[in-house]
Amino acid sequence: MALFETHYFSFALKSNITLNVIIPTPASGEAYTDMGTKAPYLYDEGVPVLYLLHGAFGDAFSWLRYSSIERYANAHGIAVVMCSAENSFYQDLPHGLAYKTFFTEELPHFIKSVFPVTKDREKTFIAGLSMGGYGAWYLALSRPDLYAKAASLSGAVDIAAIMAVSHENRAEGNMWDNCFGDLTKLRGSDSDLFALYDKRKAEGCTIPKLFQAVGTEDFLYQANQSARAYLTGAGADLTYEEGSGGHTWEFWDQWIQRVLDWIQES
Repeated sequence: MALFETHYFSFALKSNITLNVIIPTPASGEAYTDMGTKAPYLYDEGVPVLYLLHGAFGDAFSWLRYSSIERYANAHGIAVVMCSAENSFYQDLPHGLAYKTFFTEELPHFIKSVFPVTKDREKTFIAGLSMGGYGAWYLALSRPDLYAKAASLSGAVDIAAIMAVSHENRAEGNMWDNCFGDLTKLRGSDSDLFALYDKRKAEGCTIPKLFQAVGTEDFLYQANQSARAYLTGAGADLTYEEGSGGHTWEFWDQWIQRVLDWIQES
């Protein structure tokens, strides 16, 4: 694979940023695979691309440092884009940076212009863990025209229920006020995934297929069950899976491989 660490000035974020991009290539001699015959044609056609989001307190290097995403992406012949979003929950912050705008407008244009990735929605995907699991669904439901599929691993997907607990703990709750404003008014807002899904459905949009995985020992397990129940009841095209594990990199390293398989299924 080819790994690019890229530094550039973001107009949306009004600052210099760092992002990491994996581009699949033929194996480098350790173990030759048929990527050697596929790679040149992948570049001509545009490589399928996955925007991979980090969790709270993470950054553009989290997936590179704590998982084997490079190996997995190369084996699947897919490009992966990773960029920092601070603890923003991928929102346009009222008193901060415009992360939603960056991820859904500027970043895709930059990636498509600079790297040999597809411009086809049907080969463009988004996924993330924890805060990034929420972010993957939030960005996909905010801009369903951009992504064919969106995957959440251990996601904070019932955000209103999760933030209600944070609101009771003001030391933590204060941290998220700048993302969502009044946490008691989160349910039903455009930051609530349930309301956002219902809004897109009412508009008649082609909504991305959704994938959800969570560990049975994860502290977000119940929040994932409520999200599963709501979206299934609403008619979402949702693939739900679970397995043993907690809110850990051991779980995410294992399940990102399942996500890569899923996004390549028809």
